[in-house]
Amino acid sequence: MNIFSRFMNDESGATAIEYGLIAALIGVALVTILGQVGTSLSGTFTKVDDALKGTPAAN
Repeated sequence: MNIFSRFMNDESGATAIEYGLIAALIGVALVTILGQVGTSLSGTFTKVDDALKGTPAAN
């Protein structure tokens, strides 16, 4: 029983797991945000390209 109680009171790995979860959450947020920004930039560059070519822009 002593080993089990020591195991239950040991929190040495909890901080590492918490940091890992925080890093994963930040990673998911960055992928989502950068994906949306990338799509927006792609549309903007397409409009600029069309304007330079003299093609009418599709709204």
